[in-house]
Amino acid sequence: MTDVDVAVVGGGPAGSTAAYAAADAGADAVVYEKGVPRSDRDRLGPDSTDAAGFLDYWLDVAGLDVADIPDDVIEHDLADAEFIGPTERVTVDRTGIDNDYDAFGFTFHRARFDDWLRDRAEAAGARYEAGTTVKTVDSHIDGDGHEHTLHLGGGETVTTEYLVLADGPQRQITMRVLDPLLPADTQASTVLSPPDANHIAYQEYRQFPDDVFDDASLKFWWGWMPGETAYPWVFPNQGNVARVGLTMPIGLDIADFDPDDWRLLRADDDKIPSGSEYIHRFLTEVYGDEYDIDTAFPIVDDHGKAGGTETYPISSTQPIESPVEAGIAVTGGAMGATSAFHEGGDHVAHRTGLLAGRLAATGSLEEYNDAWHAAIGDEVKRNVAMANIVGSFGPDDWDDTIRITRSMLDATDTGSVISKSSARSAAGGLKLYGKYRKAKFGLRNGRYVSLHASDYSL
Repeated sequence: MTDVDVAVVGGGPAGSTAAYAAADAGADAVVYEKGVPRSDRDRLGPDSTDAAGFLDYWLDVAGLDVADIPDDVIEHDLADAEFIGPTERVTVDRTGIDNDYDAFGFTFHRARFDDWLRDRAEAAGARYEAGTTVKTVDSHIDGDGHEHTLHLGGGETVTTEYLVLADGPQRQITMRVLDPLLPADTQASTVLSPPDANHIAYQEYRQFPDDVFDDASLKFWWGWMPGETAYPWVFPNQGNVARVGLTMPIGLDIADFDPDDWRLLRADDDKIPSGSEYIHRFLTEVYGDEYDIDTAFPIVDDHGKAGGTETYPISSTQPIESPVEAGIAVTGGAMGATSAFHEGGDHVAHRTGLLAGRLAATGSLEEYNDAWHAAIGDEVKRNVAMANIVGSFGPDDWDDTIRITRSMLDATDTGSVISKSSARSAAGGLKLYGKYRKAKFGLRNGRYVSLHASDYSL
């Protein structure tokens, strides 16, 4: 049996940062990461997809200084993001949120980012046990304190006073740990969903022709495929390679949708297309008039997890608070702080891990829930509000929203993208602005949380 001060389950951005912060504060911290092989990584690491990038203000949310990130992690500076509907499009060149970063953002190599976070944690004195699976956790909590026993895949056991759960959006260990601490009618597996994801993402690494490769823009196509927060994207990597992918809900029934309404559906579809079929249809729709897709946009098979493709789950839910009185902090995707809507969660994962590690190391973990609300609450509230607004959108709704957004952006080149003053300049702008304000108001006072600390039975 081994005793550690802080045990971390999961070695992605939240877990590695928690271990770094704990070790940097003087604690004995260990990360347990089951590890998966990737063709773009020389060692085992987390089962993480390549990421879209960081927007300018996300650095502040994460608590990161871009100067600390190694050069080989960052791939391209970004000038804007383009949102493309069935007939309308808008280019967004600012987030409208105060920050100190000069560009709109940057794309980065996720596996290298994860490796850098691991190296940083180890340099601070943490241990990173790749290839080690946590099977179960037994928690003992009484008036004298708390102790957690981790049962590892190799038969070993580890005890710890503080437990940081950072096992990502699948949350298998998180749900097993939290369920015994909750009454039967509020089980974590009910709130966070079972180990099944509610969204799936699929992407291919494709070499683009010179004249259509845009290395300074993120591109999103809204209203092209059915399903809440379902959309294709193109994100630039290095050397004319772009990630062409999509996010879509799981379990959609093709009978619920009229194929005439959606550009990526066909009249003879007897089921929702697979990710690869969707991608081929998408590339054909966008570039097929000028190019033969199979020859002009070849898959680059030495990128990603294997064969130039990646499939990964996204469980997009509203975040939960942690049972901090039990010495447990849930972070990043495991707590539901990431979102399928904005295609990214590394910034909130990094910040929640940073807070959990520091507070655990200093014996102050009871402050964690208040701390993460203060640090990422505005970001979560924005994304939950937007997701609630667009949840039932069809193609025409997306076109209207993109048209209104373009008019609002044209009205001013500074300040917030969505504001009352800019909304007045666009037909339908005040209505859209009112929906957004109402959705945000409904989430005030932490109402974006799906499980509260008071729900736990400790």
